[in-house]
Amino acid sequence: MSRPSARTVIKEIATGFEDLDLPRSDEPDDGPIGWPGYRAAREAAAERSGEEESVLCGTAKIGDVEAVVIAFEFGFLGGSIGQRTGDRVEAAFARAVEAGLPVVSLIATGGSRMQQGMRALSQLQRIARAAAGARSVPQISVLRDPTTGGGWATLGASADVILALPEAQVGFAGSRVRPADAPAEAYTAEAKLAWGQVDQIVPPADLPAVLERWLRLLTSRTPGAAEPPGALGSLELPERGWDAVQAARAADRPRAAEYLDAYFDWREEVWGDRCGGVDAGVLCGFGWRDGRAIAYAAQCGTPTLPAGFRTAARLVRLASRLGIPVLTLVDTPGAANDAAAERDGAGAAIAELFEAVASAAVPMTTLVIGEGGSGGALAFAAPGSTWVTPDAYFSVTAPEAAAAILKLPADEVPALADHLRLRPQDLVDLGIARSVVGRPDRV
Repeated sequence: MSRPSARTVIKEIATGFEDLDLPRSDEPDDGPIGWPGYRAAREAAAERSGEEESVLCGTAKIGDVEAVVIAFEFGFLGGSIGQRTGDRVEAAFARAVEAGLPVVSLIATGGSRMQQGMRALSQLQRIARAAAGARSVPQISVLRDPTTGGGWATLGASADVILALPEAQVGFAGSRVRPADAPAEAYTAEAKLAWGQVDQIVPPADLPAVLERWLRLLTSRTPGAAEPPGALGSLELPERGWDAVQAARAADRPRAAEYLDAYFDWREEVWGDRCGGVDAGVLCGFGWRDGRAIAYAAQCGTPTLPAGFRTAARLVRLASRLGIPVLTLVDTPGAANDAAAERDGAGAAIAELFEAVASAAVPMTTLVIGEGGSGGALAFAAPGSTWVTPDAYFSVTAPEAAAAILKLPADEVPALADHLRLRPQDLVDLGIARSVVGRPDRV
């Protein structure tokens, strides 16, 4: 398979690339363990690829944003990671921290370099330490073909945002070492997206624009809380609690996607909990509004799965670290409570989001746009900074569940909704919500 060179890939996404001025490595020409023929293999790789090592590191502009770029050259010993690779990646992260620049890693590697033995494998620790020490700046990885072994398990999977090219081979196990009966489709970017381990799959032609948008979003640090969106549905306040419940459950009520589209000029999504789970009923990402970036985590009206809480927690932690305010939209009948949700750690996932919100170092804003069902909704809410739409409610639990807990007949559910004081105006009176929102300034 013919693959574009690292410099070609850089030219496709960036301008003005300048290699970092790197110190000469002290690695012996024959390698740290004297592997037979290693020097000759390196020389042949250098002649074939035109590069001195398997990775290029430098600075460039992607759109209008300057970034540190780490690009793997697969033509140099399969983009394998050796001691000099570690030297260069470590220097690149140090430059990023010093200059306050985001890091974009363009990965194409088969993993650690066998001809260097454990010295090669130990570079993964160096790379992980360098990336961890640079968490003050945004990190984006682009998974090219292939991204396997330590390249996936360090720079690839640890990035804040993970993009992948279509049909790229992605996996910890490379094609020559995985089980013979392992399905090839499990080791693809598409599989990793389905399992919540990749945020987006981006065609090569779209990559420059997508990277520019992400860099604009993640490097925008404007202070101040996000303003709550205006109401897109009915402005009529309900007379009774059961009226509020029915309004929130109406099929034609505006949902999270409509609110996000009306609120943002444009937005990019993050996807999945990074450990195998996806909840399509939770939308998370970063959006651009009036010249500033705002992170968002929005429930879409379905029971929230453990993966949804973990994805939202990941979003809040990332935004907090990068100094970007957060908007959350509450709309769920409650957390998923079936056996699968218990197996997947519902309680621990909800606790993770509660902790992320409680410890956030940036202002958070919440709008309840539909059902606010118990703790599964409250985990998404910002204490002291919550608003509510007229066609929403928020309750300690759903009226039907309250009736079941209190052993009351079903015909008492509407009256029980009144006792729960769950209407928008009740929430304001109780100090749970700051106010009921009206129409937005713009639609």
